[in-house]
Amino acid sequence: MIDKSAFHSLSYGLYIVGAQHEGKRFGCVANTFQQVTSSPMQVSVTLNKENATTEAVLESGRFTATCLSQEATMELIGTFGFHSSADVDKFASCETAEDAAGVPYVAEQCVSRFSARVVQIVNLGTHILFVGEVEEAEKTCAGDPMTYAYYHLVKGGKTPPKASSYLGEEPASAPGEGDAKPKFAWRCTVCGHMEYLDELPEDYVCPVCGVGRNMFERVAV
Repeated sequence: MIDKSAFHSLSYGLYIVGAQHEGKRFGCVANTFQQVTSSPMQVSVTLNKENATTEAVLESGRFTATCLSQEATMELIGTFGFHSSADVDKFASCETAEDAAGVPYVAEQCVSRFSARVVQIVNLGTHILFVGEVEEAEKTCAGDPMTYAYYHLVKGGKTPPKASSYLGEEPASAPGEGDAKPKFAWRCTVCGHMEYLDELPEDYVCPVCGVGRNMFERVAV
């Protein structure tokens, strides 16, 4: 018997992983970045095989990781977490920099950043585990790092289906008992966020992934 709710007790951070291959920048959100040894100083990150960033790390043998601050916006998280680097240059939407090897990293809304050279690759079926030796590490600003719990409970974030910690459909926040029940709801086709409104304003922006009204579909409730 596997009680999926037990996995909610595990603690994670929230990071943006960057890579570069053939002059193109790649990046995605991950909650699996962590230190694994101290001598040598090594870190690891697990990425979905379907992510464009994963292929870039495989080809280049390098990756960066920035530890997001609690103040990081949902727009930044949504850009890197719910879109594909194959379709858009995610780094164009924020302040960026490059490490000594030319690998990009997000240079805003983060408390620290790391650069690593891949030294080991483990095939995990749907995901790939990269172990990297740290070549650069820097504390970028004061403040508290964002935990995955904070992202969910305070920011109202959702887990993308490609994430290592994805456990299936997450319950949507429906209207309270005293609220009038709308006839329709609007579902974001990118992240699945639900808005329980009969009509969605023309200037509406998804609070989870940052897409506009045109990416929502109307569903009956």
